[in-house]
Amino acid sequence: MPAATVPAIRFRRLLLTGAAGGLGREMRGRLRAHCETLRVSDCAPLDAASDGEETAVVGLEDAAAVAELLKDVDAVIHLGAVSVEQPWEAILPANIIGAYNLYEAARRNGVKRILFASSNHVTGFYRQDQVIDSRDPVRPDGLYGLSKAFGENLAQLYWDRHGIETVSVRIGSAFTEPKDRRMLATWMSYDDTERLFVAALTAPVVGHTVIYGMSDNATTWWDNRHARHVGYRPQDSSEQFRAAVEARQPVLDPSDPAVVFQGGVFVRTGPFE
Repeated sequence: MPAATVPAIRFRRLLLTGAAGGLGREMRGRLRAHCETLRVSDCAPLDAASDGEETAVVGLEDAAAVAELLKDVDAVIHLGAVSVEQPWEAILPANIIGAYNLYEAARRNGVKRILFASSNHVTGFYRQDQVIDSRDPVRPDGLYGLSKAFGENLAQLYWDRHGIETVSVRIGSAFTEPKDRRMLATWMSYDDTERLFVAALTAPVVGHTVIYGMSDNATTWWDNRHARHVGYRPQDSSEQFRAAVEARQPVLDPSDPAVVFQGGVFVRTGPFE
């Protein structure tokens, strides 16, 4: 799918963490068009740098390395984290200590805008028959969702005390197409992901804003009215995939917690079993 049509916004240097992950690899190719230099990092090996790129293999739990990583950076797209439900021993260094290290490095280096990849799993224990917005209380569906709620609170603290602006994007399901009926509500196309990321980086004033990352789907559980100032206007919809998805998954079990709650299978998997 071609990159989204967006205004030509130029930064001197952007940092993309988590660049070796699935969404990071997709956004790496797209974000390069919006800056003179794209610095990409991950704790895993990275593809070699192309023209206009810098690469760094950095573990987020290494405070000194993260401080160096944020030098001479205009803004950060922070995707780096454990991205699925895992035991606490895996969540803590990347998602808790790593998030703190990143914000403290931003403060010390004078970075004033961060896009924080939060998750819909911050509110995964709301039901699928509810529509919620960013001001409803968090209801994490596991340790992963809990760590993302911590990241949002950390972003709020660094805005209130240090003036670092953040858009916390509660990403739904960013894939080429929805994989199941749940994703008919949560899906966000890669083009819309790019639109949202660019809007979050370039909106004049965001303070700390929480926004749900989704396309313009016919079915939705999330209301983004409190984030309209970001300027994100999705242009894609999961509706084109509905017939194929429902043919693959014609029957749902209404007693299954993964069907009842917005977090899907996250509400019944992980280290609590």
